Amino acid sequence: MGNSLQDQLLKAGLVNEQKVKQARSAKRKKVKQHPKGGAGDDAARQAVERARREKLERDRALNRQRQEEAARRAAENEIRQLIHSNRVVRERGDIAYNFTDGNKLKRIYVNKAQQAKLVAGRLAVVRQDDFYELVPTEVAERLLERDARLVVVLNRPEEKPAEDDPYAEFQVPDDLMW
Repeated sequence: MGNSLQDQLLKAGLVNEQKVKQARSAKRKKVKQHPKGGAGDDAARQAVERARREKLERDRALNRQRQEEAARRAAENEIRQLIHSNRVVRERGDIAYNFTDGNKLKRIYVNKAQQAKLVAGRLAVVRQDDFYELVPTEVAERLLERDARLVVVLNRPEEKPAEDDPYAEFQVPDDLMW
């Protein structure tokens, strides 16, 4: 009862040993050529390939995001280094220089020479983290190109007033404190 059909046919003498071996090898070849299910296998292969492509796309997006983050951090560090290496030291500042940062009124203490340079436009006030630093105008111009939010005060040499300006005859003195 546990005998296969091939064994039963061999015992009955209907086939010989040679025919049984040929049948077994043909069956093995057929199984190797078309492993289990054919059409279902193609769908599985397509699903695996689709999953691989999606994972590859996610990896690329994540890689791109990491590279952008690294570039942003490098740019921030470069800006910090630029400000730190070119800042003007404000020791013994006894004159309060007032300026606005957004809608807030801020004050830093500078000496007389630094105040004159700030008013003339040869120095600028820039924001570095939570502090304010004085830097030369050339550095402030470079910072404007990279991130304009960092430059708080940059006085430019004044152009001639417009001809129809009603307040043209009333000049504001440079040393006016407010």
